[in-house]
Amino acid sequence: MAEIRNYTMNFGPQHPAAHGVLRLVLELDGEVIERADPHIGLLHRGTEKLAEQRTYLQSVPYMDRLDYVSMMCNEHGYVLAIEKLLGVDVPLRAQYIRVMFDEITRLLNHLLWLGAHGLDVGAMTIFLYCFREREDLMDAYEAVSGARLHAAYYRPGGVYRDLPEVMPKHLQFRKGTEGKLDALNAARQGSLLDFIEDFTRRFPGYVDDYETLLTDNRIWKQRTVGIGVVTPERALALGFTGPMLRGSGIEWDLRRKQPYEVYSELDFQVPVGVNGDCYDRYLCRIEEMRQSNHIIAQCVAWLRANPGPVISANHKVAPPDRESMKGNMEELIHHFKLFTEGFHVPPGEAYAAIEAPKGEFGIYLVSDGSNKPYRLKIRAPGFAHLAGLDEMSRGHMIADVVAIIGTQDIVFGEIDR
Repeated sequence: MAEIRNYTMNFGPQHPAAHGVLRLVLELDGEVIERADPHIGLLHRGTEKLAEQRTYLQSVPYMDRLDYVSMMCNEHGYVLAIEKLLGVDVPLRAQYIRVMFDEITRLLNHLLWLGAHGLDVGAMTIFLYCFREREDLMDAYEAVSGARLHAAYYRPGGVYRDLPEVMPKHLQFRKGTEGKLDALNAARQGSLLDFIEDFTRRFPGYVDDYETLLTDNRIWKQRTVGIGVVTPERALALGFTGPMLRGSGIEWDLRRKQPYEVYSELDFQVPVGVNGDCYDRYLCRIEEMRQSNHIIAQCVAWLRANPGPVISANHKVAPPDRESMKGNMEELIHHFKLFTEGFHVPPGEAYAAIEAPKGEFGIYLVSDGSNKPYRLKIRAPGFAHLAGLDEMSRGHMIADVVAIIGTQDIVFGEIDR
């Protein structure tokens, strides 16, 4: 009789964000996983080392390229660390704009997660629905920054510019589409705030549609209930944060526990799971989308009623406005020095963390007093989650690995940074 031995195989690529950069080696007993060994190092961006050769301002766009579906949240963590060392004050309007775009980013992230996770386990319609809503939010990104993806909108001391008063409109692409064009542009007749407010009114109905498709769907529940269970104790020990930790029943959210910007002024709930499986993590993220939508609506209402500056008045850190720069020699010098040499940050070290869509995204910054970071260390939430993949997969079938990778919401830009 032939000797029975374990079989080793390469798994993937499966998830859209792990195409070619996750080599998962599975050790199998038949179809049951004995061990899952994630190999990373196939992407390596070198962000932390590159930052040492760039001025503080030049490194902002690198943050967008870490977790490239949570762009402005990454920028937020970075500028908060710089502001801690500089001791610079951020205008209140800029804080509300940051919080609003953090939550828009959370929606962008969770919509991609939900669409990709559904697609991975065989639900195609949800992917199309989610990307329909992402288009509107990408348009909001583009309106403020000029870019759909890599915004580079946050700045030490505030944000790049105020919210536009005019929302870009769709143009006619062929004859006979005038009626469709009017429908597409119905919400674009006013400002960006009008457009976002219209989205917040529509979005709860869309989330209801997602839940109609998945929440009580027996195939979805068969694929996610009881899969990848993590106990509260193990979730803490493995360094999980965000929905991965809250799905296991631990109510930990930096927006509540260590509030930054204006989160302490806003009304929202922190959803928490019970069983710590893929299904509970799904329910947590669905409810997070509803709560984010509620936060965005509150920010829109405040921003409508309170005009004001959106970046620090300290021109050693933030550039003067164009009019002053072109009419005042002193301001021209500030502008020139800021964009050639950059600002100097006092010696010291700081850690700033935000509640990114995937968990705690932290920046540990060490300054030697020069215009470039001496050291930059990024605390990426996905790295700890990927480290738990082996433990979450053991004893499951090969098909369950797909659901587990999906529930971890992995993006490799931040993991192999």
